[in-house]
Amino acid sequence: MGKKKKLKISLVASEISPLAKTGGLADVAGALPKYLSRDKELEIIALMPFYKEVKKKNLPLSPIVEKSELNWPGKEKIFSLFEYQAEGFKIYLIKNDYYYNRDYLYGTPQGDYEDNAQRFAFFCLASLQAMKLLNFQPDLIHGHDWQAALTFAYCRHLPGSDDFFKKTSSLFTVHNLAYQGIFPKETLEEVGLPAALFNPEDLEFYGKVNFLKAGLLYSEAISTVSPTYSQEIQTPEFGYGLDGVLRKRKERLFGLLNGIDYQEWNPQTDPALPAHYSKENLTGKSVCRKELLAAFNFPGNSRQPVIGMVSRLAGQKGFDLLLDSLDELFKRKINLIILGTGEQKIQDQLLEAKKKYPDRFGLKIAFDDRLARLIYAGSDYFLIPSRYEPCGLTQMYSLRYGTIPIVRSTGGLRDSVQEFQAATLTGNGFLFTDYQPSSLVAAVDRALYFYQQEPFWSKLLVNAFQSDFSWERRATEYKNLYLKILNF
Repeated sequence: MGKKKKLKISLVASEISPLAKTGGLADVAGALPKYLSRDKELEIIALMPFYKEVKKKNLPLSPIVEKSELNWPGKEKIFSLFEYQAEGFKIYLIKNDYYYNRDYLYGTPQGDYEDNAQRFAFFCLASLQAMKLLNFQPDLIHGHDWQAALTFAYCRHLPGSDDFFKKTSSLFTVHNLAYQGIFPKETLEEVGLPAALFNPEDLEFYGKVNFLKAGLLYSEAISTVSPTYSQEIQTPEFGYGLDGVLRKRKERLFGLLNGIDYQEWNPQTDPALPAHYSKENLTGKSVCRKELLAAFNFPGNSRQPVIGMVSRLAGQKGFDLLLDSLDELFKRKINLIILGTGEQKIQDQLLEAKKKYPDRFGLKIAFDDRLARLIYAGSDYFLIPSRYEPCGLTQMYSLRYGTIPIVRSTGGLRDSVQEFQAATLTGNGFLFTDYQPSSLVAAVDRALYFYQQEPFWSKLLVNAFQSDFSWERRATEYKNLYLKILNF
């Protein structure tokens, strides 16, 4: 009997942790192949641009291909290929300093780079060429978000496309449908795609070109990062103009909940914490709580429940709702601690609110991973009032650290948090549906009712710790989806 042929998967993503990261996409693109590669039936590679951020890390990289020329209409046709050995799989970096040697991945704080269409189209085309140069003929290409979506357009529509990808299948994952990569009509020509694709059945979108549509239309299947979100995006409210396209493809649309890396997020070993703990011994959690209160100049022995938030300060994340609820919330005996950066208007409003409640409201406008982990560990509750949430990872981190989530019932929040029921002692958090202050406050009140009230509080903590969002489970679901697509 011959050796069973491994299934070859190429993952194409614009950011992969730990090499470069702006958000949850990088976490998924870093963790998924790591856990998939533990399956001996799979061989995984990943491709991403070689950014300045990667250079700064001085990682051990091997040059694989020097100066390969791309069939590309732009001036910058040359790229080199570098290899990074991640845990269980290889990441290949597309090096072109003209496009990627910049201080930020997608744009400055003032706005997106004007040539993002060219930068990520080049990345998609170069990724396909890189697979040929490596002689890695994938059974399936798994592309992520609009930055990788043109991979599928090039596979299908590039004039004179050769046979290398003839048997290759494809999956396109949407992490957040609001970000679509919309560019002027001329862009098609500038990235070497046929002008004929500028029609509503292909890439035209209200007079412009929509990169994300390439992923939705030209892949064998589409996935989103939670089952509920896969339903929500088929409605006008959450579809951002693409709900019709998604409804047409609903038979090929799947919702797989994201996971988190339980090795990296573990209160028993996390080096960022002042003390470690587990569900069997929570002493360390009290130490983390004291340290968190001290970090925001609150009395360390305070018995008031601590509600934490770690978030992008953006409209999507429900900060207008939170700000409208603050006066009512602070009538309760609580401390609120928020960490994040984002929209200037929200930052300013939160700073104003802090002046009003200096003894109860802790705020740090920053990106601070160490402090974020202390908030996950040291808070009693974790608040996520999002307007919409494709998946959300912070509720998974908080549950992992034994902190009870209070969330709006939308997207992946609905799929990962279940309302606590006193009668049956089931559930791991608290949810509200209506996007209005009274609903948010009512959910907080329900949560506070059980604070340190036995046997409810102990059972809530046990249920939180027993929630399983590990990538081991998720990787199996992805493998099953790959196999299903290959049998279409």
